[in-house]
Amino acid sequence: MAYLQPADYSNYGLPDSTTVDWITAATALINSFCRRPDLNITQYTERVRVISGSRTVRLSYLPLASLGCAPSPLVSIEGRYAKPRRGEAIDNALAEVAWTFSLPGQWATIDPGSVDFDPTTGELTMPWNVFGLPYNEISVTYTAGLTSIGDDVKTACAQIVRNAQSTPALNASKTKIDTMQMQYFSSSLLDETVQAWLRPYVANRLG
Repeated sequence: MAYLQPADYSNYGLPDSTTVDWITAATALINSFCRRPDLNITQYTERVRVISGSRTVRLSYLPLASLGCAPSPLVSIEGRYAKPRRGEAIDNALAEVAWTFSLPGQWATIDPGSVDFDPTTGELTMPWNVFGLPYNEISVTYTAGLTSIGDDVKTACAQIVRNAQSTPALNASKTKIDTMQMQYFSSSLLDETVQAWLRPYVANRLG
């Protein structure tokens, strides 16, 4: 969905005559910069390695937000205790118990209600598994995004359109603005100010 609607144009310094293709192309450019399909609430599935000796992981897309009437942004979680990676310290006694019961490599369902999370940072604190061992890999399905598009994103969208319209190669008379053409000029369209407005929404581990 476009981040600016026709009713918003005048509030963000765009003429009412601005065509939808400008806004659509600017929205696509914002999504590309943020390395995500949409800034609205979207469901993601992510597989994350847990650092040895830690029970916390950080998800890529922020902020965590529930979709509709869902009680939590954490939809489902699975974890497993795989065989330690090279260089990782382990408790040999615990490892022997785990291997005896064929625990390594087996995915186990984790109750999302047992996981502490910070919606702003995307940090999850995982529980211990049944053998008292930390999980070293988890798979999380969760929802993240903005419940409503704020002024920072709307202002960024409008500024990208203004930057594009002031770029000679894009300002030539044409019936439709091509998204790929906007991407080609992204280095100049996404100036430092625009990037500062959008930086909080860039995927953590993906860019």
